[in-house]
Amino acid sequence: MQTFANIFLGFFIFESVGAAPITDTVIYDSEFYDIPLGELPHPFVYDENEQSEQLETEIGTALPSVIQESYSSVPLTEEPEEEASTSKLTDGSSAQGSGVLGPQTQDDLPTCLLCTCLGTTVYCDDRELDAVPPLPKKTTYFYSRYNRIRKINRNDFANLNNLKRIDLTANFISEIHEDAFRRLPQLKELVLHDNRIRQLPDLPSTLTFIDASKNRLGRKGIRNEAFKDLHELQHLYITDNNLDHIPLPLPESLQALHLQNNNIQEMHEDTFCKMKDFTYVRRALEDIRLDGNPINLSKTPYAYMCLPRLPVGNLI
Repeated sequence: MQTFANIFLGFFIFESVGAAPITDTVIYDSEFYDIPLGELPHPFVYDENEQSEQLETEIGTALPSVIQESYSSVPLTEEPEEEASTSKLTDGSSAQGSGVLGPQTQDDLPTCLLCTCLGTTVYCDDRELDAVPPLPKKTTYFYSRYNRIRKINRNDFANLNNLKRIDLTANFISEIHEDAFRRLPQLKELVLHDNRIRQLPDLPSTLTFIDASKNRLGRKGIRNEAFKDLHELQHLYITDNNLDHIPLPLPESLQALHLQNNNIQEMHEDTFCKMKDFTYVRRALEDIRLDGNPINLSKTPYAYMCLPRLPVGNLI
């Protein structure tokens, strides 16, 4: 029995060995067999640190971003909060500056969003403004017609050294600070038509055009010799103001003087001409409007002898 068992066990072992898979024979290429490792065409250099870093990188890229932040070895620091006093404009500039959209207004909007800015011209017509908005420093022409502005402050146009024209037609302006326009070195044209102004402020000598028609200047709204030093003034329109006199002296550069619909009752012979110099000719002043005034121009015929044209008005 023991012999039979040994025969059976031996047969089982023989069958197991016969059933094992046959592997392919490994053949070595004799071309590189005897070549040292450093002289191989593409030597393989094993760097343990490099392999570990590559492994960490591969693992890190497979993790969600939140998990990566939580496992970062660099301590997290909170970003400093911006100071509350430095507000930001929509263009990224601060309220104290003047970015591409202009400085900040009282309505929490940059001027060039509240108004329309084209180049160096700012249009704020019919925007229901009750004050002059802060303007970009390079503003050359400013229009703010048909608004509700009641007062022109001292610094409304401060530091606007390029400003050449201001048009504030059809507002409710009744008060203008004495220095509001005087410090503008390039101001050429000032339009204050259709307001409630009772007193003209000091005016810069650079002005060539003034329109203060349809206001409330009356007898005292224009100070003595207000236009004397405006040596470049060419057009002066002061219609519909209840004036009772022609504001003198007028600069030699003046070409047009409109005073219609006032309360002017008399004129002197030296209003436009020089009584002691009969050879004096005032060629520039060609347009004088005095119609709508209770004045008889025929009473002072020598007042026009130096003019190229007679004034327009009542001759009877």
